[in-house]
Amino acid sequence: MIEHFVRGNVGYVVLNRAEKRNALSRAMWRAIPHAISELDRNNLVRVILLQGAGDHFAAGADIAEFDDVYATRNAAAAYAADLSAAMDALCGGQKPRIAVIGGVCFGGGVALALCCDLRFAAENASFAIPPAKLGIAYSFEDTRRLVTTIGAAAARDLLFSARTITAAEASGIHLVDRICKHDELHQQARVYADQVASLAPGSIRVARDFIARTLQGQNCEDAGTRAAYLDVLESPDFAEGRRAFSEKRPPKF
Repeated sequence: MIEHFVRGNVGYVVLNRAEKRNALSRAMWRAIPHAISELDRNNLVRVILLQGAGDHFAAGADIAEFDDVYATRNAAAAYAADLSAAMDALCGGQKPRIAVIGGVCFGGGVALALCCDLRFAAENASFAIPPAKLGIAYSFEDTRRLVTTIGAAAARDLLFSARTITAAEASGIHLVDRICKHDELHQQARVYADQVASLAPGSIRVARDFIARTLQGQNCEDAGTRAAYLDVLESPDFAEGRRAFSEKRPPKF
C-alpha cells in the first residue's frame, strides 16, 4: 500500500489505497520509513515526491483501526511511535521532499505534508485537522510543525474548529506553497522537481540543512555550518558551476 519508484532523478512515494481515499493504515505508516530510506540511499534520486494514488492525497489515519491501536495506553504509545518514525523519515534525509496534494488532505495526511519541504496542491484540494472531532490530540511534533509553518493563530483556528478549508485558504495561510489546476498538478510538480534535480545537489543539501537549523532555533554560525559552507566551495559542483558560467552553457551536476 506504499509504493516507491524512480523516474530519472526523481523518486516517488505513493500512498496507494485509493479505495479508502488513501486512509493510512498502521501497515502504511510502518512502510513509509523503508520507502523513504530506499530513495534517500539511491544516488540517482535528487528529489522525492510524496503523493496519493487516485484522486486524493490522504484522508488521515484509518479510523477503522482505532479500537485496536488505542485499546490501551501502551498500545497508543506504540502506535504513536510508528507515526513518529514515518514523520521522522520524511523530515530527515538530505534530499528535498515535495508533497503533491490532490483531493482530501486530512489529519495524518496534513501531518505528512508538513514534513515535506514544499507542498503543491490541486485547486480543488481540501484540508482539515479533525482530532477535536474524534476526542484525540495532534502530537506535539505535528503541532509544532503546523505552528512553524502557518503560525500560532492559524494553527489554533484549524485545531480548535476542525473545519475544512479550501486550497485557496490553505495557500493564504502558507499551508500550501503552490496551487495548480487539477489536471496539471502532477505535471507541474514533476517540472519543478526536474528543475531542482538539475541543480547542484550539494548546494541544495546545505540550504535544506541551514533552513532546518534556523527553524530549530539556531541563530549563529557554528563550526558545523562553517565547515559545510566551505565543503561546498571545495566540491566538484562549484568547479563545474564556474566553468559553465564562463563557457556560457548550462552546468552539468
